[in-house]
Amino acid sequence: MPAMPTWIQLVYLACGVCFILALKGLSGPKTARNGNIVGAIAAVVACLTPFFWTDLHLHHIPLIVAAIAVGSAGGVYGARTVQMTQMPQMVALFNGVGGGAAALVALLELHEVIANGGNAPWFNLAATAFTIAVGSVSFAGSIITFAKLQELMTSRPVVFRGLPIVFGAALVAVVVLAVLLVNDPQMWAGIVLGMVGLLVGVLLVLPVGGADVPIVISLLNAFTGLTVAAGGYVLSNVLLLIGGTLVGASGTFLTLLMARAMGRSVTNILFGALRGASTLGGGEISTRPVKSVTPEDAAIMLGYADRVIIVPGYGLAVAQAQHTLRELVDVLGERGAKVDYAIHPVAGRMPGHMNVLLAEAQVPYEQLREMDQINGDFKDADVALVVGANDVVNPAAKTTPGAPIYGMPILNADEARQIIFMKRSMRPGFAGIENELLFDEKTSLLFGDAKDSMSKLLNAVKAL
Repeated sequence: MPAMPTWIQLVYLACGVCFILALKGLSGPKTARNGNIVGAIAAVVACLTPFFWTDLHLHHIPLIVAAIAVGSAGGVYGARTVQMTQMPQMVALFNGVGGGAAALVALLELHEVIANGGNAPWFNLAATAFTIAVGSVSFAGSIITFAKLQELMTSRPVVFRGLPIVFGAALVAVVVLAVLLVNDPQMWAGIVLGMVGLLVGVLLVLPVGGADVPIVISLLNAFTGLTVAAGGYVLSNVLLLIGGTLVGASGTFLTLLMARAMGRSVTNILFGALRGASTLGGGEISTRPVKSVTPEDAAIMLGYADRVIIVPGYGLAVAQAQHTLRELVDVLGERGAKVDYAIHPVAGRMPGHMNVLLAEAQVPYEQLREMDQINGDFKDADVALVVGANDVVNPAAKTTPGAPIYGMPILNADEARQIIFMKRSMRPGFAGIENELLFDEKTSLLFGDAKDSMSKLLNAVKAL
């Protein structure tokens, strides 16, 4: 590759700075849109810059342009058609594509090295081997997480006899192949390394239960970032190095923060099922008696409450009931009630899922309160209205050792004077275990689709 001109280095440096500013902007709801735009513009500029590098002598330009066009079309289609409830699946899929692309680029670079006699610094070869292996792990693992979230396969842990042995043997094979590749670059070693990496990715995610999948997505995202950074080193591309490092570091921190929010270690999340600790429940629908109410009954409880706390969950997102919920909160506010939304760190299927969903409904950001801020208020709440949430208010996290969510900090909805629990059915939540809060004497269940039930509840409150 010819020496990179100074002006291109400056352009890449500016794009790298924009990536950092974009990440900073995404840290807050008021600046997220601008941060996203800044990052997108920087990415477009970075992709177009090589076309103006005359000394680079690009080959197969029509194929490159066609690939960019196909990728752009897919991105636009996904952004416009994927529902908010399916955003975690899209993140997993796009993340996997990034890891797979990094692995393929590394294989192409390996081919170039071999074609030039196999002479390359050992660290470059090590970075190439790392990119092939970890990129393949990220690709395969992300596809499995996508399948679990999209319910194309069971969300329960998939464990078979001998899985730890096969997984351990695959890891050893990755290390051996990587060492062989560094010592004697051969194309067959790179291809086999990628295939074994795919196997490791599948075996890594299969034993993970549905409730833990969002954390694995974050971890695989960090893997993809690291592969991109390593690829940037191999290609002598500072921009890839900066972007990959940002993704790798932020993904790692996010993984640790999410694990802490669930009161779990990353090791337990990944390998707990192999020891029988991180398994889902049976998922059976309970036949125990519960107290159900009509929208009119629930409206009376809400209409005469001075303090109401809303607990939104994935069911709210599925039903697209956030706009009706916001209108209900407005009506309760007009009647003199103080209403807040209690946001659990892992409510929904990914961090910030509920924040984005409610922001879409123009809910004032000041009403969104994180778990640590609002948990102490539940004991003073007249009513806790749980809308489509389940695992994040399940007392089993505090009372049932051995449960897949045991130790996870939860919202203390059970401390409210009355609980209205809106559910479609008695089916367990994503963790697959029964929720004892449903059988609490203070709990009243309002069955039905969240949007339909919320509309009836809103009309009933207005009629008071």
